[in-house]
Amino acid sequence: MNKVVQIQDLGLKDYNDTWDYQESLFKSILDLKIKNRREASNEPTPNYLLLVEHPHVYTLGKSGDLANLLLNEEQLRAKGATFYKINRGGDITYHGPGQIVGYPILDLDNFFTDIHKYLRFLEEMVILTLDEYGLKAERSEGETGVWLDVGTPFARKICAMGVRASRWVTMHGFALNVNVDLGYFDNIIPCGIKGKAVTSLNVELGLKEVDENEVKEKLLKHFQQLFEAELSTMPFTL
Repeated sequence: MNKVVQIQDLGLKDYNDTWDYQESLFKSILDLKIKNRREASNEPTPNYLLLVEHPHVYTLGKSGDLANLLLNEEQLRAKGATFYKINRGGDITYHGPGQIVGYPILDLDNFFTDIHKYLRFLEEMVILTLDEYGLKAERSEGETGVWLDVGTPFARKICAMGVRASRWVTMHGFALNVNVDLGYFDNIIPCGIKGKAVTSLNVELGLKEVDENEVKEKLLKHFQQLFEAELSTMPFTL
């Protein structure tokens, strides 16, 4: 078992370029697992956690409904946004500046082989981070992600999640709203759930801006504890 997770902070990167990079890491782990099985070898598989911020983009999961995107191509261009249909679970979501996006590319054979537990750990990482800011965040039954004021008319989502896994290797991940322009969510039915609001950490704290590096540090701390991982920061060039 290799519990070292290589952390790469990509900064502000195009969604499609980052997706290609994710896919290359994902494939390299899968290829190594197949090689190990074929040759009866036991070469350790690596694990990665990419942190990134994207320019304005809408993404639709493989089971999502395109009707949940409320803009046509011309309107997307006017908003300075792009759109991709991708191979994660979940419906439609938005990524943009002020949002911390995390893509864990893990071989769960190094940790535990349970996708449900994996998703719950990602949610718990965010819940524990928000607790440090005095916010009581929760899960909402039947709705993956992290919410505030669950079960009330004021329920609002602060973190979206959608993952893909093959042979226990994961990709895609979570998107935590920290300093997001929430107006971009008005152009979709977020995650296909009607009548539910979306929020951002700075809005909840009544601040113009929250220190995103501080939020990343807290997320990584709780990720490390929950997954009992050893974190290693590595340089990144794309």
